[in-house]
Amino acid sequence: GSCQGNSVERKIYIPLNKTAPCVRLLNATHQIGCQSSISGDTGVIHVVEKEEDLKWVLADGPHPPYMILLDGNLFNRQVMLQLKGTSRVSGLAVAIAKPSPPQGFSPGLKCPNDGFGVYSKDYGPQFAHCNKTVWNPVGSGLSYEDFDFPIFLLEDANETQVIKQCYQDHNVPRDGSGPEYPLCAMQLFSHMHAVTSTVTCMRRSSLQSTFSINPEVVCDPLLDYNVWSTLQPINSSGKVDPEKEVIIVATRIDSHSFFWNIAPGAESAVSSFVTHLAAAEALHKASDVHLLQRNIMFTFFQGETFDYIGSSRMVYDMEKDKFPLRLDNIHSFVELNQVALRNGSTLWMHTDPVSRMNESVQVQVRNLLDILRNSSVGASVTLEEVGYSQPLPPSSFQRFLRARHIPGVVLTDHEYYQSMYDTPENIRMQYPEGLSPEETLEYVTDTAKSLAEVATVVARALYRLAGGANNTSAIQADPKTVSRMLYGFLIKMNNSWFQSIIKPDIKVILGDVPQHYVAVSSPVNTTYLVQYVLANLTGTVVNLTKEECLNPEKNPNSEKEMYEYAWVQGSLDPNSTTRVPYCVRSTVHLSKALSPAFELRQWGSTEYSTWTESRWKEIRARIFLVASKELEIITLVVGIAILIFSLLATYFINAKADVLFSIPRDPGAVAY
Repeated sequence: GSCQGNSVERKIYIPLNKTAPCVRLLNATHQIGCQSSISGDTGVIHVVEKEEDLKWVLADGPHPPYMILLDGNLFNRQVMLQLKGTSRVSGLAVAIAKPSPPQGFSPGLKCPNDGFGVYSKDYGPQFAHCNKTVWNPVGSGLSYEDFDFPIFLLEDANETQVIKQCYQDHNVPRDGSGPEYPLCAMQLFSHMHAVTSTVTCMRRSSLQSTFSINPEVVCDPLLDYNVWSTLQPINSSGKVDPEKEVIIVATRIDSHSFFWNIAPGAESAVSSFVTHLAAAEALHKASDVHLLQRNIMFTFFQGETFDYIGSSRMVYDMEKDKFPLRLDNIHSFVELNQVALRNGSTLWMHTDPVSRMNESVQVQVRNLLDILRNSSVGASVTLEEVGYSQPLPPSSFQRFLRARHIPGVVLTDHEYYQSMYDTPENIRMQYPEGLSPEETLEYVTDTAKSLAEVATVVARALYRLAGGANNTSAIQADPKTVSRMLYGFLIKMNNSWFQSIIKPDIKVILGDVPQHYVAVSSPVNTTYLVQYVLANLTGTVVNLTKEECLNPEKNPNSEKEMYEYAWVQGSLDPNSTTRVPYCVRSTVHLSKALSPAFELRQWGSTEYSTWTESRWKEIRARIFLVASKELEIITLVVGIAILIFSLLATYFINAKADVLFSIPRDPGAVAY
């Protein structure tokens, strides 16, 4: 039965296993992304490698609808809008461009997170909607379009080649006329359950949950956790004294691209949070950190790509007294935005010109800029202030400014980038050939050295800002640590260092290629790993048994409110396959990164992020040979004729059964 059916299917179809779909996302007013019809969409494959090839698909080809295999260099707004406006296209498979497009590629908006930052008609109206500065000039806005056909990314060059070979063998037009049947076709399945907007899909899900025993949820809010820790321990379940000042250092840890869970984010996220982690380690190693008059909070925001989910939630929690800190405790704010130093060795310091009109804020911002500039003296990275009339780039700091005039600075070297090509190569990470995975993990790249320089400058500035008076030359970020982090967060999560620093029960999170999309199931791999890397770099190994480590409340000296304890796997014993686990004590905590709009059930909010992701049943792609319509109709007609003949024959045989199947009488029998 099923075994036979499966082998027949394998003879007919070639599944494409290494693909990534474009899925549907929704906000308060729109739906964006892509979907197929409920039974999947099918079309004859046509390879488009230059713009002239589109003519066959859009006008000349005799076998519509077409499934296009599109060269990555043609995956742009102009081509996509042509395809969107025709019924001759049933779907799209995009082959990744190698090398990445030289002109840059960003499917994000030209003005990212517009309307959710600090600038509006009431606050710096001249800066609202990127009037003054377009932060993402190459942004095509493709990610924010709604396509009614499926679009898949082909991640494996071998699978792309299989499709091209099938096209060459069966579909290439001969002498200007259409090819002969059978033709090579593709089928894409990516039907989405949610429609219209977050308001509609959340209302439907809510009604289902109220009245149905088996509710069918159609969409889920994008959510995760922020990761935070402090230089000096604080009571995580209490409140910090109102007079205690805290400096917040922030970065975002998520990224996004056109395709689901394809978010390498090398420049847009990883370079900055790795620098942040390295600065945290360098500061924790300073001998007098416990004496500093101001505390420092290291904060890693999740979901920032989608209208500042993480930062807006933390501000909301601070305002509602649901967080150990209040907004009044914040002395200043330093944000690392994009610091991979792609353009020379200058980092730009951005500040908010509107709040600086206030005299006291201006004095504090000036002090902040002077400390940062002085900390870079003698380093290979230069910190420059941008023009006074420049607004802030898209940044988490904007959400804090919406609530309160806080002195702050955003460090960045580059405009916004939101792309599947934001890979290790984009930040010039290069390794010599022939290295083993272990050697690659330990190899110090030039990128790691430059990020370690940035981390050193930031750590020294934070030390000064917190009131440190000693010489800062001993505060030094470690390029080796930065190398390991870049390798783990950009190339291979499942490496020996990450294995050794996480809990045994979550080792399944160590997939192969790292992606940094916020998603709907939490915490995602990135959040877990930032949490455990931060604990490893800033925590201390304590001499506790497994039982004591897992249940610190039983130990009177554990100071459970001040610290978090984690029993981690540890490294492999050099001469065996067993690990040597140990207990780490740190000040690393998680806090919710779910937009307040969902807490307040304000699904149409314009104040908070309202992004949701549609649910779906199946995502898959396959290719196969398809016969001509005429042959399919003939086959169907012959099949129906045979069926009717079979039914008539069965009826006739049944009706005459007593004649046809009567038992002949025994000739020897005598009737009386």
